Amino acid sequence: MAKKPVLVVMAAGMGSRYGGLKQIDPVGSQGEAILDYSIYDAHQAGFDTVVIIIKEAIKHDFMSTVGKRLEKAPVEIRYAYQELTELPAGFTVPEGRVKPWGTAHAVFCARDAIGDAPFAVINADDYYGKAAFKVIYDELAATTDPHAYCMVGYELGKTVTENGSVARGVCKIDSNGYLEEVIERTSIETYPGGIRYLEDGVYTDLDPKTTVSMNMWGFMPSFLGMIESRFSAFLTEALKVNPLKCEYYLPLPITQLIREKKATFKVLSSPDRWFGVTYSADKPMVVNALKAMTQEGKYPDGLWK
Repeated sequence: MAKKPVLVVMAAGMGSRYGGLKQIDPVGSQGEAILDYSIYDAHQAGFDTVVIIIKEAIKHDFMSTVGKRLEKAPVEIRYAYQELTELPAGFTVPEGRVKPWGTAHAVFCARDAIGDAPFAVINADDYYGKAAFKVIYDELAATTDPHAYCMVGYELGKTVTENGSVARGVCKIDSNGYLEEVIERTSIETYPGGIRYLEDGVYTDLDPKTTVSMNMWGFMPSFLGMIESRFSAFLTEALKVNPLKCEYYLPLPITQLIREKKATFKVLSSPDRWFGVTYSADKPMVVNALKAMTQEGKYPDGLWK
């Protein structure tokens, strides 16, 4: 019998744009973080195992807040640690490196905790909406092809903030609804004429209807082996060029696998509006939105009673 899908939450970020640990910042009436709402929605969708990726440096803060609350949650919680030193055999951390290795490295660090189950990956500080967890759980639970992966896409216009620039994976989708490529744009912003991104000093406009990835990916266990071998290849080249700042983002191995025809990525969609806390100025909007949804009965007042 196929194993039940597992939810993997990337919660190791240090919140440099936000000015603090946004993955533990309270937004709910009982002190809940966005992550609590995601796990609540995921459990309702069918997930009953959650792997949370953190860093040793934030372990105390995380465990004394979110971790303590989640002891009451009706799911199995496992922890994985994303550390700079967690590298494939033969590699060491370059002298002076403090920057994390990126989102694909986070998944690499969680490989033992995930095991041999299909899994969905999300960011801890993004609110994805109930529908997204349902569509990705159902897709993963029904998939038998070991190289048939998926993602939940959002309209770019529903994922930007007026409080500064954001990073998004801009997607190109074929006529059958499968991903052709995803390009990480790290500086997308709104301006009076619409939405644009900055790269190498040049601004380029983006259609607000463009599908973007918010790092909600669905993988079969085969992805873990692929990510490991490709991480070694990435490090071999990238460390020569930019040893202190190169990052291994998920879109990199994903695009490689698509180009090499070694995997497919079905693009699922969610009608829900994404929201998150890239900047501290985003927080009041998130607090108000969750309060409204609680008053509408979508969430109990206090998730883990």
